[in-house]
Amino acid sequence: MPDSDGSDTSAIDIDALQAWLGRQETRTDVISPTPLAGLSATLDYAVARAGAGDRLPEGWHWLYFLPMPPAAAIDVDGHARRGNFLPAVPLPRRMWAGSRIHFLSELRVGDEIRRVSSISDISHKHGASGELVFVGVRHRIFCTDRLAIEEEQQLVYRGHSVPGASSPARPAPAQPQWSRELRPDPVLLFRYSALTFNSHRIHYDLDYAISGEGYPGLVVQGPLTATLLLDLVHRELPGKQLETFQFSAVRPAFAGEPLLLQGRCDGPAIRLWALDGAGALVMDARAQLR
Repeated sequence: MPDSDGSDTSAIDIDALQAWLGRQETRTDVISPTPLAGLSATLDYAVARAGAGDRLPEGWHWLYFLPMPPAAAIDVDGHARRGNFLPAVPLPRRMWAGSRIHFLSELRVGDEIRRVSSISDISHKHGASGELVFVGVRHRIFCTDRLAIEEEQQLVYRGHSVPGASSPARPAPAQPQWSRELRPDPVLLFRYSALTFNSHRIHYDLDYAISGEGYPGLVVQGPLTATLLLDLVHRELPGKQLETFQFSAVRPAFAGEPLLLQGRCDGPAIRLWALDGAGALVMDARAQLR
């Protein structure tokens, strides 16, 4: 039986979904300075972190290759309708669950870049909150013929929230060397959504977030939390470059609530994490210095 948003959660035909395995798309872009100035301002820098000819900070490649579907192609949740590059998963809630990134060479403001993306994995699981479908997407970013960034992105699709169903809180790592507390507000979420052309309504439409997807408030974007953790590294280790970065979204964070960013460094290895106001782990991340 289809839900009100057109999703049919009665059965997952994993064989049909796996027909998307290997599907590719290619996008081109230019590392222009305006998005970098916008993200710098969003992160509360008075001066842009990168200008003409400067190195692109780690993680800021997410400001480029933005899909821009026409208004007629937008689904009820604010995302583009499924079934083109990404598989038509018949579950209503979708989130960016994590990424593993290898920074192979520098990209600089003004570079012409190309991203080749492919569907690398599709799996179906049952969790405490119901059915889950995980979709892996492999991204390779080139500058001319030079491979600069490899990223393995994982998306998760879920059913509607089940009242009373929740995963137990994972313990946070101990003994942080660095700590910074923020309270993300709707303005921060709006500015990041605008910079990334992310029209998912859970980040700006409170009524939809509550009644449409069952969240208690506006949801902080996963890549925004990851960007804030990367920014913590920059603030604590200015001038250092990363070779790798990986993050896993553990549970949602919400606008108006405290978000505690913490980390520690042991030689070239960096452990990073984010906690909500109750001390529950929101994101777990690791990085390696170059």
